[in-house]
Amino acid sequence: MAKLTAQQLHELGLNPKALPRHVAIIMDGNGRWARKNGALRSFGHRAGVDRLREIIRFSSDSGIEALTLYAFSTENWKRPDSELAVLFNLLVEYFTKEIDELDENNVRIRAIGEMAAFPERVRTAVGNAESRTQHNGGLKLNIALNYGARMEIVRAARRVSANAIESGKLPTQQDFENELYTHDLPEPDLLIRTSGEMRLSNFLLYQAAYAELYFIEVLWPDFTQTEYVKAIAEYQRRNRRFGGLE
Repeated sequence: MAKLTAQQLHELGLNPKALPRHVAIIMDGNGRWARKNGALRSFGHRAGVDRLREIIRFSSDSGIEALTLYAFSTENWKRPDSELAVLFNLLVEYFTKEIDELDENNVRIRAIGEMAAFPERVRTAVGNAESRTQHNGGLKLNIALNYGARMEIVRAARRVSANAIESGKLPTQQDFENELYTHDLPEPDLLIRTSGEMRLSNFLLYQAAYAELYFIEVLWPDFTQTEYVKAIAEYQRRNRRFGGLE
């Protein structure tokens, strides 16, 4: 990875002073990509992991502060055991093979979600990556694993309620937000979903209240850096008023 200069970002059609601080991506379409290419679903998932490298690299190089990726939802447990095994193997492989480059480039890795449900080998691989990169100050790479926004909201509400009972004080909005997995991150500025589906699918429902939504027909394994730049350029063309006047 090499940091992009302001001139290089301008040449890509981006304003380096107006980049989103936090990008969130629903990486959808691996299975359809495999079917389209006459391959097994496992090949689609592997192609999706390969695409991940390029998007993480560009996010880091361009100076984006945080990138949150929806990798495994609380609903994904409904998939066949054979597909789950493939996904778990890819998770272990990714965090084992990519950790050196990510660490060298100052990327901080963190999983958000209920990790206890995963096999020990997955928890170990992810935990090692988190521990090794916890003091890095570059791109904050958040991988949503066994994540569901409704579950996160209920979890935060329970914690806030317990604290309120103990302290005898009514909780504030900030107290609630402090209990979210993303408590130390800026809210997502741009939320991208690939594959043509136009819904959030239980992803960052609270945090994405004012995110710019970008839906694209391209399947995740085909979501190249060029497509990513297009998404960011579209974000920069939008007028974000947050309920106020222009």
